Amino acid sequence: MKETITNVEQMLDGSPVIDVTETFEQWQQLLTELKAKIDARFTTTRDPSTEALESYGTYPDGPGGRLAGYTGPEVDWMVHSWIGNPKASFANLHLTVWLGPHIRVPHLGIALLVWPEGWFYVDSVPRAQLTHDGAYYDSYYEPVNEPWLAFKRDNPEFTWFTSPSGFIRTSLSPTAQCYSFPRSERNIEAVSRYAHEHVDRWLTWVDEAEPVPEEERAALAEQDLILRRNIAERDPANVMGVRLFGQETTDLLVRGLWGGDRKLARP
Repeated sequence: MKETITNVEQMLDGSPVIDVTETFEQWQQLLTELKAKIDARFTTTRDPSTEALESYGTYPDGPGGRLAGYTGPEVDWMVHSWIGNPKASFANLHLTVWLGPHIRVPHLGIALLVWPEGWFYVDSVPRAQLTHDGAYYDSYYEPVNEPWLAFKRDNPEFTWFTSPSGFIRTSLSPTAQCYSFPRSERNIEAVSRYAHEHVDRWLTWVDEAEPVPEEERAALAEQDLILRRNIAERDPANVMGVRLFGQETTDLLVRGLWGGDRKLARP
């Protein structure tokens, strides 16, 4: 298995400038399919703070994007977004679901890039210390260990992505998928299949979860918010937002990722 420690900005700068709209549209379709599964399970409302981000930039003539944030009785913060310039080699798409404190099921994290090769991240974001809470690990990570290993064995063209950021590395669970790869039809399908399988599994966890005692929920909600904000603000890929739209707009987008300007109450 190959490995890279090159960051996204370096990968983009070291690659030819080409039109990757086809892959961008495939990624959009995949996230639309996954979000439809999530929408069938949860009731959510778009937070008004993200309505101004429905469309920004000059896409398709230049860089652009969209960021929609949602909340609901069981969902603290869900983000469905993209940013980039597909006609100039780059697009970054996200679908993340941060659950409410009523259950301890891991949060759902999905990111898809084209830079111009493909890149993807799929993970179950832990809400417990895995080496301390063995039962939590056994419930949500041990069952994914074999699928994680199988993906590594069955996809030799994929290159493991090791972030140069130590903070980002420590934010990954032991079953995180994080790879770059040639944009062949087979590889795109492998990513799509794994993402669908993971979302299906995650939704089953949600349905089967035991409720968190009322007296423990406030602390869990606070822990979740700190984690979400740190991941959004410390993401090295934020530099691409600055490059495309400047610091002020990037700061607005980062707040959108963690709900810093939200208007609706948390569950």
